[in-house]
Amino acid sequence: MKIPISKPNLDDEEKNAVQEVLNSGFLAQGKRVAKFEEDFGRYIGVTQAIATSNGTAALFIALKALGISPNNKVITTPFTFVASASSIMHCGAIPIFCDIDPQTFNIDPNSLEKILKKERDSIKAILIVHLYGLPCPMDEIMLLANQYDIPVIEDCAQAHGAEYRGKKVGSFGKASAFSFYPTKNMTTGEGGMILTNDDELGKKCRMLINHGSNKRYHHELLGYNFRMTDIAAAIGCVQLKKLDESNQKRRENAEFYNRELSSIPEVKIPTVPDYALPVFHQYTIKLKQHRDDLARFFDQKGIGYGIYYPVPLHKQEFMYQIGRDGNYPMAELCSREVFSIPVHPLLKKEELEYVVNLIKHFYREGFN
Repeated sequence: MKIPISKPNLDDEEKNAVQEVLNSGFLAQGKRVAKFEEDFGRYIGVTQAIATSNGTAALFIALKALGISPNNKVITTPFTFVASASSIMHCGAIPIFCDIDPQTFNIDPNSLEKILKKERDSIKAILIVHLYGLPCPMDEIMLLANQYDIPVIEDCAQAHGAEYRGKKVGSFGKASAFSFYPTKNMTTGEGGMILTNDDELGKKCRMLINHGSNKRYHHELLGYNFRMTDIAAAIGCVQLKKLDESNQKRRENAEFYNRELSSIPEVKIPTVPDYALPVFHQYTIKLKQHRDDLARFFDQKGIGYGIYYPVPLHKQEFMYQIGRDGNYPMAELCSREVFSIPVHPLLKKEELEYVVNLIKHFYREGFN
């Protein structure tokens, strides 16, 4: 039995939506992008939504629109995908890493407060990541951000539909960025979205993704070509309608894993604080021993898995090249222990049981 770590939830409805665009002869940014922006913004609960070519572009443009410029400092997590830090660096700015809570894998508010106290005058933004689809502790983060008058950008690339105390992530900060890469909880093939409740910021983002133009052939800013196509947006409109049901199936799969794996002493199941409604972009366990052996066992059995992320950002080669390093013990600890198993909504019951039985067999019998 082969089980992938992720699988896009696509069917004839997406195919028909794309075919309609192809038949129309208008493939670039148009009315379907406008519809997707309107629908997604309403779903998250914000007034401005700007579709982009990918999630990294969404992060970068959000930072640029907020005025992040060379030598500015932006706080972010070292335990995430590289785009969170590289987007800062593409602005010429400097990522200042903040260690994580090892229970949630998200930015630790206590560590954040220490950085803000030490560097309050030089920090220009805080870029948080709702990792694996689990919301950050937004009350504490926003309290600190407001206290120090620093804007928050939410990286929601893994958190479509996740909620903090009943409010969807992506609606708390000055801006937020989503990714619609094929492995995400919803996809457009490639694509991203910037969200904000600030009309002027939204207008600037829209111009920046469109060559700095608000009117055709009139360019007020030095901009970029980061537009989404109508083909991608057509897929997105269909995917958005499926999102809540898909997320619920992910939660049900996670509950099954929790019941079955909680009795294995070597396995630490995910922590979900009371404030959070997660969407389990990944179901990530922690293994203090034999992670590499379990990975080889999964390879042998044809079962997908992920180690997100084996090398924290401050340990990446390009960070050494620019002289960035530091001591982030919780991020480093988690990088040695995390192991993600399939949780996507297309999994069948027998596939979930097979994954669980393999893990039980491994810790009972060993790698054989």
